[in-house]
Amino acid sequence: MNTQLAPSRRSPVSLNAELDAPLSRWLWLVKWILVIPHWIVLFFLWIGFFLATVVAFFAILFTERYPRALFDFNLGVLRWSWRVSYYSYSALGTDRYPPFSLGAEPGYPARLDIAPPERLSRGLVLVKWWLLAIPHYLVLAFFAGGMRHALGSVGLISLLTLFAAVAVLFTGRYPRDLFVLVVGLNRWVFRVIAYASLMTDAYPPFRLDQGGAEPDNSGVRPAR
Repeated sequence: MNTQLAPSRRSPVSLNAELDAPLSRWLWLVKWILVIPHWIVLFFLWIGFFLATVVAFFAILFTERYPRALFDFNLGVLRWSWRVSYYSYSALGTDRYPPFSLGAEPGYPARLDIAPPERLSRGLVLVKWWLLAIPHYLVLAFFAGGMRHALGSVGLISLLTLFAAVAVLFTGRYPRDLFVLVVGLNRWVFRVIAYASLMTDAYPPFRLDQGGAEPDNSGVRPAR
């Protein structure tokens, strides 16, 4: 049975993921060690991402354009981050080690793309990253770290990924319903990051688009 959704435009941010099978029952226990080299590189890449976004802010303010070289760099950082997140503790959807690459890497099971804008609003660039995005920041705080426990702050994405890890450990399978939910939450996160970093003027929808693939243009999501 199909579920009808209100028609909507496709988001310029496209996040896709494919669940690998089988997954190792135990590898997730040591992925925190395996991704340390990526975290080190990403630390410096995100500094570059911030600086590039500051330069892009002034470029948009005066020219209405996001310099393509800066856009491609920031897109590469987001792609790299999504691949590492998908491999590690924001999804655990693959055991394939992420490549050290800013490129698209179409053969990897986690992919991200953002349509380059022709022009961006001078007015929006002044307010969207801090004022207009505030409602989404509150949602993301819950996704990433809004659930308080005695041991500290645990985000919804991390908690659901932990449930998936336990399921893989005992059954060797990643629950499909849990997978589509985790990917949907990550999709929301990256849409907001792209908007807040000025890469699009399309306001992120308050909509949880679940599933490994982006919804189609018709607004109709097939049954799973």
